Amino acid sequence: MHLILYSKPGCHLCEGLQSKLAQVSNVDFELEIRDINTNENWFAAYQYEIPVLCQKLPEAEKTLPRLSPRASVAKLEQMLQKNLTILG
Repeated sequence: MHLILYSKPGCHLCEGLQSKLAQVSNVDFELEIRDINTNENWFAAYQYEIPVLCQKLPEAEKTLPRLSPRASVAKLEQMLQKNLTILG
């Protein structure tokens, strides 16, 4: 499973979500962090939305539901289990 976190340096919400993702233990995934400042299209799409978490699928990216910054790691795990598309 491949997840993409659209982020930018100095974004405390992005850093918080990244920290929580590092604590997830019951969902196996690889995390790619994309700095929206490095790509005009990413910046235009996400400048007011970050952090944005997506699942990379063979044909596209699936945007996952946004969680409150106060959501626990357990809530994050529940959201991932409910919303990730299982490939295989």
